[in-house]
Amino acid sequence: MAEPKSKMELQFSPPAAIVICLWPLPRLRGRERAPGEPLLKDFIMQSSMAVRRPVGLPVLAPALLLVLALAPVCLADTVYLRDGNIITGTVVAEKQEFLALDLGFTILEVPTKQVLRVEKGKAGKGQTVEPAKPDEKVLYRQAKLKVRTVKELVAEFGEGIVLVKTPKALGSGFVINEEGYLITNAHVIQGETDISVTLFLREGQSFSKRKVDDVKIVAVNPFLDLALLKVKPPEGLKLTVLCFGDMEEVKTGDPVFAIGNPLGLERTVSEGIVSTKARAHEGIVLIQTTAPINPGNSGGPLLNMRGEVIGVTNMKVAFIAEGLGFAIPIKFVKDFLEFREAYAYDKDNPNTGHYYLSPPHRDGQEKGEPDARADKKDK
Repeated sequence: MAEPKSKMELQFSPPAAIVICLWPLPRLRGRERAPGEPLLKDFIMQSSMAVRRPVGLPVLAPALLLVLALAPVCLADTVYLRDGNIITGTVVAEKQEFLALDLGFTILEVPTKQVLRVEKGKAGKGQTVEPAKPDEKVLYRQAKLKVRTVKELVAEFGEGIVLVKTPKALGSGFVINEEGYLITNAHVIQGETDISVTLFLREGQSFSKRKVDDVKIVAVNPFLDLALLKVKPPEGLKLTVLCFGDMEEVKTGDPVFAIGNPLGLERTVSEGIVSTKARAHEGIVLIQTTAPINPGNSGGPLLNMRGEVIGVTNMKVAFIAEGLGFAIPIKFVKDFLEFREAYAYDKDNPNTGHYYLSPPHRDGQEKGEPDARADKKDK
């Protein structure tokens, strides 16, 4: 006599039935089947029969987890930024001005001009996507750090500022990556090849000096007064790296501070504000600041209150007024690093760079004399 069906009977779709029947199988994994244990075909046959008892959540939970585990894996898209950072998410929109990236908890709009390339994730059986290495041309990091006091920032990033010395000059510089690349001013090393760099390493409450004589000049741009150096870090030493900031976020009146070696006074910190972020000087635009800048500060960083480098200090107006210091905007430093091959230093030609000659003068006209045509126009 056939057994009547229960009203609590549950109907399963074929995938769910297979999951339910395969759920006990992990217990059989890793050992031989004992006599009397059911075979896989027995589980499948049982799954085709209607379940005549209520099935609660504790019983279904492992099956649902297995369904999710067996579901197709959706690989995320990888966005490589020009500053060397990488963002992983799902690209949901590509506009002319920005790229919309779904991070799961929010939608991030990434400016198109900051995107180096995008690698789409590929879902499929047996397919994997290996993330490509960041562009090796990008030597620096860009980050948005937490706002802190000058004291806290100096304690964290102070070891990243170095003393650059030649037989004829002394200046400052700062580390931009772990491989030993440094930024300083071109005028600090102008015409010199015998260069040394002194690192200041924290030991408890004090600093120790580590002099490095193996210094290579990588690139020089005399017009922007920038130079890229490379040192070989001492064995076992991890360099402190300074991150670049975003010039678009710099505003007039923002507090800033500089770290350098003015007049050889090592690790000197001076504080001020941004007087203006766009002061024209001899064909380029500089940051003007009230932070004291003195000889020896040249090549050191000008930092915001997040500890991000926003400029490279390079000069001051002396003997006229105080509080007139200047720094090269960080956007120029980024361009210099990106196109450093154009400014590559040639060891056989220490005067690498472009120097523009004065134009020839008219016959009979001495240098500095006004053009005679100016008088004729008024007559």
